[in-house]
Amino acid sequence: MAATPILLATGNRAKQETLRWLLEGLPPLPVTPQEAGVSADPDESENTHEAIARSKATEWSKAASMLAIASDGGLIVPSLGSRWESRYTHRFAGPAADDRERAAQLLELMRPYHGEEREASWAEALAIADNGNVLASWELRGATGRIADQPGPDSDTPGFWVFPLWYFPEHGRYYNELTSEQRESLDDHWTRLRELVREYFRQPPPSCGSAP
Repeated sequence: MAATPILLATGNRAKQETLRWLLEGLPPLPVTPQEAGVSADPDESENTHEAIARSKATEWSKAASMLAIASDGGLIVPSLGSRWESRYTHRFAGPAADDRERAAQLLELMRPYHGEEREASWAEALAIADNGNVLASWELRGATGRIADQPGPDSDTPGFWVFPLWYFPEHGRYYNELTSEQRESLDDHWTRLRELVREYFRQPPPSCGSAP
């Protein structure tokens, strides 16, 4: 039997690779929007990351008429209070800003803060939908690190622009430098979401029951 295709519901190639990693070795066959020849413009104005992820999965699954997996996440910076909203992590510097400009603006916001005042964590939500119906969704809070004074190595890598700024003193590394074992030791959000996705797809399909 052919594997069921599942749409990696994002145009962000770095996130596509992360979603592909979540599904590695599972029955669904990952397909990008480019490969499927589809596009979507889901509503991202919901009040939580999980609600946004559900909206994304719903809209992309309807556009592609197939199973879709989508995510939404953002940086949580308690010291910034009302000046920072995790849902707008990608858009806080304006719609035209690139990753370098986003990083520069965050570093400027954090300039008055030192030590533990620079602590930051991550929230990530994931949703799976089929033809407009949400099948499962989760939202997790990730490990706590600190916003560094300057970007670390590979700061020009596109995709997750915050990660080269997010530093973990216990490992002496930025998030994008951590090994899989180090991320696991930090109770990493992606590692835990991968476990949830794998558990979901390894469950037997629901029984349709017997015909009367």
